[in-house]
Amino acid sequence: MDPRVREHAEIIVDHSTAVQPDDEVVIRGHPVAEDLMVAVAELCGERGANISVRASSSRVDRAYRKAIDAEDISISEVSLAGVKEADVAIGIRADANTFETSDVDPEKNSVMAKVNKEIQDIMMDKRWLGTQYPAPANAQDAEMSTDAYENFVWDAIIKDWDAVREHQQQLVEILDPGDEVHIVSGDSTDIRMSIDGNPTQNDYAEHNLPGGEVFTAPLPDSVEGEVLFDKPLMAQGREVQDVSLRFEDGEVVEHAAAKNEEVLTAVLNTDEGAKRLGELGIGMNRDIDQFTYNMLFDEKMGDTVHMALGRAYDDTVGEDNEGNDSAMHMDMIVDMSEDSFIEVDGETVQRDGTFVFEDGFEA
Repeated sequence: MDPRVREHAEIIVDHSTAVQPDDEVVIRGHPVAEDLMVAVAELCGERGANISVRASSSRVDRAYRKAIDAEDISISEVSLAGVKEADVAIGIRADANTFETSDVDPEKNSVMAKVNKEIQDIMMDKRWLGTQYPAPANAQDAEMSTDAYENFVWDAIIKDWDAVREHQQQLVEILDPGDEVHIVSGDSTDIRMSIDGNPTQNDYAEHNLPGGEVFTAPLPDSVEGEVLFDKPLMAQGREVQDVSLRFEDGEVVEHAAAKNEEVLTAVLNTDEGAKRLGELGIGMNRDIDQFTYNMLFDEKMGDTVHMALGRAYDDTVGEDNEGNDSAMHMDMIVDMSEDSFIEVDGETVQRDGTFVFEDGFEA
């Protein structure tokens, strides 16, 4: 076993989820990630925790979704009970075929998301973590050899996360007391939103591994303007390209996509909250230096911002503010490396990907 697998597992168990004796730990992962699942299970055993292991399979998931009628989809009481009893939930992503579910009806996927919203709500109150094992199928998506992808993944994950926290805290201290955020990129993105009273969170690998972003929630009705998400994304087993949204009073009033627009339409129609933004995130992980069609990494990439349609995380909503509620949370990325800037209350805090507190910043 590659020694980096053990290092990855130690970050999961000790840093991200802080597994304790007698914790009930759910470990979910694809069989291709067995080495990492084994290492996590071993560490949980050493710490005196109890584990429940669940295999995930996109082939199994596809077969079920293709076979069931949308009106027959309902919440799994067994899954619901398992989530309620868990103290820690660890999800290890890996794929044999990242396009396995590409022929499932997007509207059926939206129904599934709504039905499982209760499970997601409960999960968010647990010590949860999502991470990636460097599987060959994911390396293919990134157009890398398996060896190169392993190096890429573990370079982004095996880091001094306390040092990352300190660096990113500089941006938190700018955003946290701020009100209006203005984002411009080229002539295709010019969008404003208020974050007044909403906490800014410093992601240093507590829930997502890798970490490497600073994020908050816009006030749901405050978003105005247009944005072109010029990085593609994988959604429901399909590649969606060049998503364009126009907002008025916080709501999407026009939308388009150059490829698989029907997926975007189905997402927007999931519920009322899916038509509004639930997250503004700014990528800061410089070890993620190329796009890989994997949102867990791509949204953390330096020189990017991302926005998510749908659900706002509870810890980004101020006590006196209303959060955006939705069964959906779909992240999309804007490249900020050229001809771009971010302003907070009229002050430029990033230009062409460089922050005001970094060398090379030009106001």
